[in-house]
Amino acid sequence: MDKKLDLTARNFPTAEEEAVVEAEAAPPSRYAGPESAYRLAFTDNEFLLREELRPVRMQLELLKPEMVQHEHGVTSTIVIFGSARIQPPDVAQARLDAARRDGDAGAITRAQALLDMSRYYDEARRFAAIVTHKSKELETPVYVVTGGGPGIMEAGNRGAFEVGGKSIGLNIVLPHEQEPNPYITPELCFQFHYFALRKMHFVMRSIALVCFPGGFGTLDELFETLTLTQTGKSRRRPILLFGREFWTKLINFDWLIETGMIGPGDVNLFRFVETAEEAWGVLAAEYGFDAPDTTTGEFADD
Repeated sequence: MDKKLDLTARNFPTAEEEAVVEAEAAPPSRYAGPESAYRLAFTDNEFLLREELRPVRMQLELLKPEMVQHEHGVTSTIVIFGSARIQPPDVAQARLDAARRDGDAGAITRAQALLDMSRYYDEARRFAAIVTHKSKELETPVYVVTGGGPGIMEAGNRGAFEVGGKSIGLNIVLPHEQEPNPYITPELCFQFHYFALRKMHFVMRSIALVCFPGGFGTLDELFETLTLTQTGKSRRRPILLFGREFWTKLINFDWLIETGMIGPGDVNLFRFVETAEEAWGVLAAEYGFDAPDTTTGEFADD
């Protein structure tokens, strides 16, 4: 045996080795049943899921994505938020056509609204493609990260996927609307139980927040980021709101200023954009990136 190996050899077996021994090598005994407390603590799911172990589970949920992303060299991200209900234009058009065939006026109105909003799917998809493509030229790659579900989240991951890049999905356990879309890089697809820890991972590595139209979840994430920035708890970075018309109809920012609920300068924490190219242009000016080449059609829809 090479004596030099003794200098760095482990003195104790790994947790994985111990778990294998417990699962496969232990002889049958009265202590092997499900009612026994003899199992190793870290292999005992019933123990780990106890109410008193919540702080440990929260720590694990913070630590696992952090470690995995570190191992994959993910240090800088651009977060794409937006509605899970915004569909690709072709899907939205098919839904409108079906509603028209059925003759249901209410369904036609809803389907027309979804078709109008579907342009944001294309903008998110194209923006993610630009980010991912241009990132290949950067010394520090920038990765798109989304909530991992359908709609705008899918568009973000899809844009990165279509130009051969990696992207991140931070999924969360929900009764509906949350299942990993098929475009997330598998080794960077995570699942969360705690909303707070998921939102923390959105912000931890982000160099920009790009927010598309959305509902309660999108507003929650947007206002949390604005609050962290406004209060100085988080460093200032670009916060881009896609679609001035949508956001100014949804939120009366002027009224917040007039009533003294926010300061006049607080509206400078974010800016409105309308296209993927405009959004990248803001980031290019902020960080010294190159502007996208829009003359080749490289990022156009197929």
